Amino acid sequence: MSYTDRVKPYMDELVAIRRDIHAHPELGFEETRTSDIVARKLKEFGVDEVHTGIARTGVVGVVRGKGGSNRAIGLRADMDALPIFEKTGLEYHSQTDGKMHACGHDGHTTMLLGAARYLADHRNFDGTVYLIFQPAEEGRGGGKVMIEDGLFDRFNCETVYGMHNMPGLPLGAISMRPGPCMAAADEFRILVKGRGGHGAMPNVSRDPVVIGSHIVTALQSIASRRVDPIKEAVVSVTQFHAGDAFNVIPEEAELSGTCRTFMPDVRDLVETELKRIATNVALAFDATAEVKYMRNYPPTVNTSDETEIAALAARKVANEVSTTGEPKMGAEDFSYMLEERPGCYIWLGNGMPGEKGGANVHTPQYDFNDDAIPYGVGYWASLVETVLPKAA
Repeated sequence: MSYTDRVKPYMDELVAIRRDIHAHPELGFEETRTSDIVARKLKEFGVDEVHTGIARTGVVGVVRGKGGSNRAIGLRADMDALPIFEKTGLEYHSQTDGKMHACGHDGHTTMLLGAARYLADHRNFDGTVYLIFQPAEEGRGGGKVMIEDGLFDRFNCETVYGMHNMPGLPLGAISMRPGPCMAAADEFRILVKGRGGHGAMPNVSRDPVVIGSHIVTALQSIASRRVDPIKEAVVSVTQFHAGDAFNVIPEEAELSGTCRTFMPDVRDLVETELKRIATNVALAFDATAEVKYMRNYPPTVNTSDETEIAALAARKVANEVSTTGEPKMGAEDFSYMLEERPGCYIWLGNGMPGEKGGANVHTPQYDFNDDAIPYGVGYWASLVETVLPKAA
């Protein structure tokens, strides 16, 4: 019997859990209802230990297999929602205006709960599984906070694995790649200080709007002219704020945005060049620019051996498996866990555009595809039994 067939008896309950979580989205570090559901279900499913309150709302379940092995593996799912107004029209749509599970973390949580039930029911492995339900993935660094709160000191897994649904990848397909698979996500703010004045007499001002516009244009040369073209970088100015009146040249303009890179040397280069360009362009216009550059999520880097293991486990479950998936410029705070332990982060097909599950993540039309649940649960089960096989 296949892994997906073994999951079928759980499906009605898992779909109900997923849709209930979807209808009650909670933002990062506010997942009290969600974590209560997770803890209650883990106990109902017969896991050996349930630990709550890690990084405020995080939960870890512990399942022990048959045998005396000291080996341990960590499986991680994220729980938080996004500040988006849902426009799906689903019967289980968000009941909280302005909050929505627009990235599928409701599905991730559900699939790991399904894996908890399967593992507790079958225990066809030798060792320990730590089921990590993480808060605050969406920009608030919940993975890092869990680590700082003693995650790997208390639950000492030798490897750790993560998963994310992927619209645009066929249902039942799994994709991964060794090395960098998602980018570092950094943030910058540039405050241009000029000299204000009357809009009709620009010659006596130092117009920060004009200066800021030159900075926006000049920053585009970082990726096109400073970064090795074989490597990747994105520099995006996403906000530009200045002025309050049509006939007043303001004193200041503020620019902000994001930088995405995969390699440490490119990350260093982008930061250095952004500061240099902004400062010197402003200076050329007899103004100043104050630059703040904040390093946020590091790149998500899969280790080679664990990627091979993940692929082996995936082939027992998925319709198709790729180990040459394209890296994504999106960021993922599972990266913090991969800095602490070897492991692999995979993408699970959610459906093609125009089909069920095909709407892109972080959009008001997105919904996790419940038909992906058996593949996700099956992958987790296959992975555990591959990494921690029972003695013959």
